Amino acid sequence: MTDSALTPEQILRATEDVLRRYGPAKATVVDVARTLGVSHGSVYRHFASKAALREAVTERWLDRAHVSLAGVAAESGPADERLHRWLRTLFEAKQHKALSDPELFATYTELIGQTSGVVERHLETLVEQLTVIITDGVEQGLLTAEDPATAARAFFHATSRFHDPCHAAQWSDPRVGDDLEAVWQLLRSGLAVR
Repeated sequence: MTDSALTPEQILRATEDVLRRYGPAKATVVDVARTLGVSHGSVYRHFASKAALREAVTERWLDRAHVSLAGVAAESGPADERLHRWLRTLFEAKQHKALSDPELFATYTELIGQTSGVVERHLETLVEQLTVIITDGVEQGLLTAEDPATAARAFFHATSRFHDPCHAAQWSDPRVGDDLEAVWQLLRSGLAVR
């Protein structure tokens, strides 16, 4: 590959492959460049540092993993059903990633710990999606929340067992789906108009 034809997307794909092969502790920019058949300087022309490259690949992974959530938030149906579907969609995506490729999930979990700015922006996006759904629910007369943004943040934190990677070891438990439904019923009851 020539340096002039190199794109950020190619670099990110190669970085994912290198991370899968070597893990975050051993993966280097030189490994990424070698995979692409270019000099490491070519990679640095697109990403100023190893940290910037890791942030970009982490952000790409997070965004790709949760693209369907934005669709649920943007729907126009009953907000309580959307809120439930949003939570199930998030959990199922996380569970699938953790159980189907545990090594890669562990790699990204480690990277997430190193890229706090990316994670903070991502979490804010998720809470904003919840805020949209809860606001719609209030307008539809289905949900009650004095401050939808505060309710969204509380909902997100209350359901962390089903999406925070620190709980991934629990996601293979056969009762986890029942637990999610029990938490959902409690939260729905708390948000329901009386």
